[in-house]
Amino acid sequence: MAGTILAIAAHPGDALFTMGAAVAQQIQQGSHGVFLSLSLGERGHPKIPPKEYGELQRAATEKAAQLLGAGALFLAYPDGEIPFNDEISFAVCDLIREHKPAVIVTHWSGSWHKDHQNCHAIVRDAIFYAGLPALERRFPAHSVGSLYFAENWEDITNFLPDTYLDISAVYQKWTDACSVFPMWRGETGFRYNDYYRSLAVMRGCLSGFQYAVALMSSAQQREQRVRSL
Repeated sequence: MAGTILAIAAHPGDALFTMGAAVAQQIQQGSHGVFLSLSLGERGHPKIPPKEYGELQRAATEKAAQLLGAGALFLAYPDGEIPFNDEISFAVCDLIREHKPAVIVTHWSGSWHKDHQNCHAIVRDAIFYAGLPALERRFPAHSVGSLYFAENWEDITNFLPDTYLDISAVYQKWTDACSVFPMWRGETGFRYNDYYRSLAVMRGCLSGFQYAVALMSSAQQREQRVRSL
């Protein structure tokens, strides 16, 4: 497997917890992996001040990405205030053109979290802009081959998985990488560790693998054009 997989998330935890296993699996198959966080998620800890927690989140992301053999990028918009406009869409477009991913994984739109909803819309527009040859930017146009949406407990409304990815070979590496985050260890209240490890077991049971992640592909990828059945 050649090419690059780019995981685009609203916050670092979303990137590693929901998309990290897929990135790790693709890296093991020979791809390059990159995580892009639109925010540092600096307001996500009940006790640590945002500025301090934001730096902790950045450091954790860089360490986790390194453990997986991936790169880490940040746009660092304010947590809870990620906008949906052309400025940020073009910023993501430029990174897509620079890194030329064959695969992008991001949030599904059915979320109660405003930042996640906006991230989904931003990525949709950024992919469109990135593929337009007539749109002159710093880097030439690039068309993304495949788009998938990650399974996230905050983005579950109308999430209908159609792709099961075997992550058995990278399961331990992925969980080790996630463990560098305080959120993963339950310090912010939700038991991310238990939830996502159990989810990998459940999806593995359904798909016939030891461990798996479930992804939802974009509607265009599910289309079939046939002359007969």
